[in-house]
Amino acid sequence: MDIDIGRNLQTFLSTIDQSKAKLVAVSKTKPVSLVMKAYEAGQREFGENKVQEMVEKHEEMPKDIHWHLIGHLQTNKVKYIAPFVHLIHSVDSEKLLRTIDKEAKKANRVIDCLLQVHIAEEETKFGLSDEEVKLLVSQEVVDSLPNIRIVGLMGMATNTESEEQVKKEFRHLKALFEELKSTVNHARVTMSELSMGMSGDYQLAIEEGSTMVRVGSAIFGQRNYSA
Repeated sequence: MDIDIGRNLQTFLSTIDQSKAKLVAVSKTKPVSLVMKAYEAGQREFGENKVQEMVEKHEEMPKDIHWHLIGHLQTNKVKYIAPFVHLIHSVDSEKLLRTIDKEAKKANRVIDCLLQVHIAEEETKFGLSDEEVKLLVSQEVVDSLPNIRIVGLMGMATNTESEEQVKKEFRHLKALFEELKSTVNHARVTMSELSMGMSGDYQLAIEEGSTMVRVGSAIFGQRNYSA
């Protein structure tokens, strides 16, 4: 059965307050033909987990798309996306941030980044502690990285049936976001984006202050895990 991507997209957008949160359509594992249907329906923000897949889609698809790298990013892969990536959501170490800065300089760009904060109880999730985040937004560190801009935070909540647990984790991230917004005074630390919420918890995330949700299955159907 054919999936009506355009209708799915409009149905999903009707469930969120778009003045509060923008949609990053998670297009990972989906073929260009399907992703183009979302593009033709007006979507311009797309999220990919893997560098190679994002590079291939960027080459094949229209150049007004904003590509978001939402998966774990290895330092040796940064150079492939530095010329075009719109926003890197998953900065989880100072080493990675410094690599992004180096590759952004080569590409003659300033790259926008989100710091990924570890808010979930699961040990498998990547992310920084609150203290590590505060170190990375310090004047000393940011001054040494002229080709990056830290525009906010990203986090993934625990995969649990407990809405209270998820809300608690999102609230923690929002509180850190607001603290940094009010205390950090640097031209390249803006704290304008709070990326939290995926297919299973995006509504809770928006309630708790998310400005950006990362959703794929509601638009493209279930993921193809064999890809």
